[in-house]
Amino acid sequence: MLILNLGLYPFLCNRVWISIDITELSGPRKASGSWGLGLVFFPLAVVVMAVLVVQLDTYETVAYPMHELGEQMYVAARKNAGMVSGLEKIGSGELVGAEDIVYEPKSGLVYTGCHDGWIKRVKLADSVVENWVHTGGRPLGIAIDESGDVFVADAYKGLLKVSINGKLELLTHEAEGIKFGLPDGVVVAKNGMVYFTDATYKYSFREALNDLLEGRPHGRLLSYDTSTKQTKVLARDLYFANGVELSPDQDFVIFCETFMRRCSRYYLQGEKRGSTDVFANNLPGLPDNVRYDGDGHYWMALPWDNSLLWKYTQTYPFMRKIFAFTLKHFHKMPDIMKFGGVIVLDLEGKPIGGYYDDTWRMTSSGVKIGEHLYLGSVTKPYILRLNLSQYPLAFATL
Repeated sequence: MLILNLGLYPFLCNRVWISIDITELSGPRKASGSWGLGLVFFPLAVVVMAVLVVQLDTYETVAYPMHELGEQMYVAARKNAGMVSGLEKIGSGELVGAEDIVYEPKSGLVYTGCHDGWIKRVKLADSVVENWVHTGGRPLGIAIDESGDVFVADAYKGLLKVSINGKLELLTHEAEGIKFGLPDGVVVAKNGMVYFTDATYKYSFREALNDLLEGRPHGRLLSYDTSTKQTKVLARDLYFANGVELSPDQDFVIFCETFMRRCSRYYLQGEKRGSTDVFANNLPGLPDNVRYDGDGHYWMALPWDNSLLWKYTQTYPFMRKIFAFTLKHFHKMPDIMKFGGVIVLDLEGKPIGGYYDDTWRMTSSGVKIGEHLYLGSVTKPYILRLNLSQYPLAFATL
């Protein structure tokens, strides 16, 4: 198909025809043999020309540091095929692309940012959805401080603050002279310090797949001081920096690198202050948002599993270059995911369970509120709710 669209098909046909015409002058037996050679030459030439066309494309891909992945993580997880009947859809049709979820216990409201640019509030008691504040962009990560103010990582606007009365304010949109490309996750500490990620400073929200295919680290972990209004880069050269969460003692902040299937921690206090180490490595999928449940567990969303096709895609740069070429010229990509879901980690980053299924692909957040698990998605038009007392964590192989 590539060759046909590039107009090279007539050229190749002429080459084969000329070969046949010359051999016909030497007798019928050699002409017959030439037909066989032509049939072999034609598909080979198509493949060679296609490879050359892709190779000559200016888009560059590089190798991921696969040696940093460490040992494969094995997760005790439960396939949700038997739980489909127990899943409830909250705000169906009104919560399109509810990427992240945060709960405000005093009011009993859930806040989420949607594809249409609205920050929406959901009353858990009756599941009523309210359009609260429109950012004019694409709100992704969302967090609430103790006073009730809402902080939003907006993919197009930057780091935003919405006061409890609905006043919208842009806090920051660049750091070290580099504008944010894709603000993604956010969490706010008790002292008012805001920690957030810029997934990639090079690509926008609509171009995020290009960051995956290129294979270079363009992500950053940042902080914003609400008292001094200063933005600081805490960690750089990250492979699509995504979800962030604070430890129970707020002595470190966890941040996820989606394309490297790992989460690290940046120390805020103690002897290790200002340093980083790995919190959870070689995850069974690509991590998105991560939330602490107040009960010794982190709930981490995995929109994609670590499928065999993803492994090949990540390992071989030229394969990603082919995908980038088809994405650029044909606006299509192969489906490299099979499952999605959430996993649960203890305070040391060790897996203790989770849930997954092919219907949970593109799950971007998992938040435990009381006896229920609430699931956000970057693509689905609703939030899912699962009763954890009826469907507790079970042990199986992911």
